[in-house]
Amino acid sequence: MEINLISDTVTRPTPAMLDAMMSAKVGDDVFKEDPSISALEEKTALLFGKQAALFFPSGTMANQTAIKVHTQPGEQLICDHYAHIFNYEGGGVSFNSGVSCKLIEGERGRITALQVAAAINPPDFYHSPLTSLVCLENTTNKGGGAIWDFKEMQAIRKVCDTHGLSYHLDGARLWNALAVTGEDPFIYGQLFDSISICFSKGLGCPVGSVLVGSNEFIAKALRVRKLFGGGMRQAGYLAAAGIYALDHHRERLSEDHNKAKEIAILLSKKDFVKSVAAVDTNIIIFELEQKLLSQDVFIQKMNAQGVRLISMGTGKLRLVTHLDYTTVMHDRFLSILDSF
Repeated sequence: MEINLISDTVTRPTPAMLDAMMSAKVGDDVFKEDPSISALEEKTALLFGKQAALFFPSGTMANQTAIKVHTQPGEQLICDHYAHIFNYEGGGVSFNSGVSCKLIEGERGRITALQVAAAINPPDFYHSPLTSLVCLENTTNKGGGAIWDFKEMQAIRKVCDTHGLSYHLDGARLWNALAVTGEDPFIYGQLFDSISICFSKGLGCPVGSVLVGSNEFIAKALRVRKLFGGGMRQAGYLAAAGIYALDHHRERLSEDHNKAKEIAILLSKKDFVKSVAAVDTNIIIFELEQKLLSQDVFIQKMNAQGVRLISMGTGKLRLVTHLDYTTVMHDRFLSILDSF
């Protein structure tokens, strides 16, 4: 039995999701004639109270498109130093948009309104880049699935309004955050100018993210998506998976969160584990006592037991629970850890 915990992106479509995909009505989406993609875009825009939405093959492309629409070359965006757009999108911020990042050291990937205000460059000081955008990430990947406090995000919105900055949310794991807080997606749509929402992580779809925003914003995003090569033809088969996931996979996210917490509790009791970060959702980040057990040896021994996990660098290891991580797998993994 392989137990793959490297990410929540390793899931495969369930039989019911596959049925929905195979029965999808499709057309050529480059001509905006794919009814399933249109339905997913409309459904997602409605959930977030936005005027329009656009389907993308990846969250990275959705984020990079949003950044390009919101900025001009030579400008600067503000984000946490853990941000996915800075660490894990191939340098696309600079390559695609000619924009630099003002990095803030927040708490588990979360920054404050005071930090944002202090990081804004004076607009009349032409020696420094013009600050034009603030990007947040909820939940925070490198921060171990940490959830943002909505009031702090509101406070940052006020800073953006005061200084004329755009406001984007990387919502790659926003569904996980909403499953914990019980918040309505609609309030996020009213807060942010744009949100990228991933369907291939917690919701278990094979491919896809959706970018939501105003009609004007999405019209510009459509042109950028074309520029980036993101136009797809009969991609309604993928969109049908997203529609199915919205209807059937959101409520079960709490199962992943509960399993993650049980893993964290067991890890924290082991003498070879130095520390375990707080677990809010489905990501567990922990460090080993290197004198007792090296990272390489631990990963090798886990692989020998059929368990896959990854290193995040600087001595940190990561586990991610997901739709395909069954109760049987969970019990076996806990047994392996307990006897380690």
